[in-house]
Amino acid sequence: MAVGKALLVDRLQAERNLARGANFAPSGWEKCGYTPGMRKLEKPSPTESPLLFDIDPEPAPEMLTALGGMPLVVQTFRSLGLPASVKRHVQVKERERGYDEATFVESFVVLNAGGGECLDDFARLREDAGLAELVGHPIPSPEAARQFLYQFHDEKKMAEAQQRREPGQEAYIPEENQPLQGLGGVNRDLIAAMGQRCSEQKIATVDQDTTIIESRKREALATYEGERGYQPMLTLWAEMNLVLADQFRDGNVPALMDPLPVAQAAFGALPATVQTFYYRGDSACHEHRLISWLRDEEREGGPRGFIGFAISARMSEALHTAILALPGEAWQPEKNDAEVLRDVRK
Repeated sequence: MAVGKALLVDRLQAERNLARGANFAPSGWEKCGYTPGMRKLEKPSPTESPLLFDIDPEPAPEMLTALGGMPLVVQTFRSLGLPASVKRHVQVKERERGYDEATFVESFVVLNAGGGECLDDFARLREDAGLAELVGHPIPSPEAARQFLYQFHDEKKMAEAQQRREPGQEAYIPEENQPLQGLGGVNRDLIAAMGQRCSEQKIATVDQDTTIIESRKREALATYEGERGYQPMLTLWAEMNLVLADQFRDGNVPALMDPLPVAQAAFGALPATVQTFYYRGDSACHEHRLISWLRDEEREGGPRGFIGFAISARMSEALHTAILALPGEAWQPEKNDAEVLRDVRK
């Protein structure tokens, strides 16, 4: 212990001498691992090193794409037999020139999967030469896609719907023309194909709701939230996360307006493998024709038998009065969790 203390003192003395410029080293310093005047080497910064690649200014001879995962979407579309389904159900072209209907529909699927929001985004996809090489066909131009969509618009159907309005009624829902009905047939074929692949899924909950899509188009009308746009009604197979049916609507169409046909189309699209049926909707589905249809086990335009349903009720004056009239013992907790109980009579 005494020797160790002496060496420590000698080491400290040597450091002081070095600081004064003296050329002195204590005896025995080589035994304690001390080197006079040795400094710690500085570690170089990573930012001082060059990057581990070289830039080749010559253009690459092979095709490149920023959408390398898109062929998986296209392969899914084709493996479900949807090109043949489009050919059966959708006939809008009058000439053989240009893209066929299935190519247009597939291109719109690519546009949606690639994050496109408008027809002009087709121009961005067309700039990607590698994408066309992967999917096997060029992407339509924005103008060609626009002309294709015009085939699904029918002024005559819109005029007929306007004529059916009640006095003072502004909103209306036009009937679908033949091309739109054809697209509905393609979607039903998709649901049937998924039903075959997932035949073990015996339960279907139809989830119905409207969604606001904001739009800057001149023709877009104001929604109940104030912005201009559209408010289509959708029905979803909740367990499979698949759209069963839809109805395109103007933004000023109330969500409560005639939800029954969309619900009927949704249940009609379910595959035969489904054996148990449920339905749920928000207060926009609290409509007497729809509720009566769900309660009727001999219903027309849908599966026979029981359909369990849950619909949010609109708090009307009559309903509020009826709730207040119920005695306290008439209420049963939905759950035994005290933290989620609440007084609905308020």
